[in-house]
Amino acid sequence: MAADESVSGLIPHAGAMCLLECIESWDESGIVLTTSTHRDPANPLAGDTGLRAIHLCEYGAQAMAVHGGLLAGANGGRALPGMLVSLRDVVFYRDFVHDLEGALRVEAERIQAGDSAWQYLFRVSHAGTALAQGRAVVSVAPVS
Repeated sequence: MAADESVSGLIPHAGAMCLLECIESWDESGIVLTTSTHRDPANPLAGDTGLRAIHLCEYGAQAMAVHGGLLAGANGGRALPGMLVSLRDVVFYRDFVHDLEGALRVEAERIQAGDSAWQYLFRVSHAGTALAQGRAVVSVAPVS
């Protein structure tokens, strides 16, 4: 399943590297998305043995990017380019995720927003069971 336009238009990735498919809800403090791309054998992050849980950090980072894009759009602008610079307190609850039926739930909650960096908590779950969670810092380009 391909990402809907409301997702794919908000991140710098294209095609199969756009890992999130559907925005479920969002507000100023966070976002919830769903996706089934973890099951796709053509997932660009998957290896010969499947999709490792460590790649859920990228799912979380993309949720942050979508959230930033939605916030910027709501204020009449475009999101500033950002770069993931730090992951902290990351916990994985399984090794692989490609074998999970149905959709993943990807949540990102912004806990700090400054002029040059944003900090988020992210959580990825399946059927109510946690798969990965952590904290991420995104450095944003200064406005010129």
